[in-house]
Amino acid sequence: MSKLIQLATHSSARGDLTVFEKILPGEIKRAFYIYNVGSPTQERALHGHRKESNALIALAGQCRIFVTNGEEEKYFHLTVPNECLVIEPGDWHIIDEFTKDTVLLVLSNECYDPSDYFFDRP
Repeated sequence: MSKLIQLATHSSARGDLTVFEKILPGEIKRAFYIYNVGSPTQERALHGHRKESNALIALAGQCRIFVTNGEEEKYFHLTVPNECLVIEPGDWHIIDEFTKDTVLLVLSNECYDPSDYFFDRP
């Protein structure tokens, strides 16, 4: 099941530095970000992956992610850039409740493969 991770953050008078390492299995093969979502009721994702793991980080703004694997259901709220939601293979998810300033970074351990996606909620 998906899990929320606190990323290591180093703070000083010069600002904050947050580190993303050793979070996903394997290496990061793809990165993309979602922004300019027109409405808080707009839903994104509505799918899962068979083998891909994803790490979601709200670099700015906030959003909510609903995740289910058919046995468990859980809501996560990404509100700060030092939290990371890891979505595991087999987890189906919806992203919504975007604020106007949301920039959601997604890091993946697989390249894009349409056959890895499933759209039916378990």
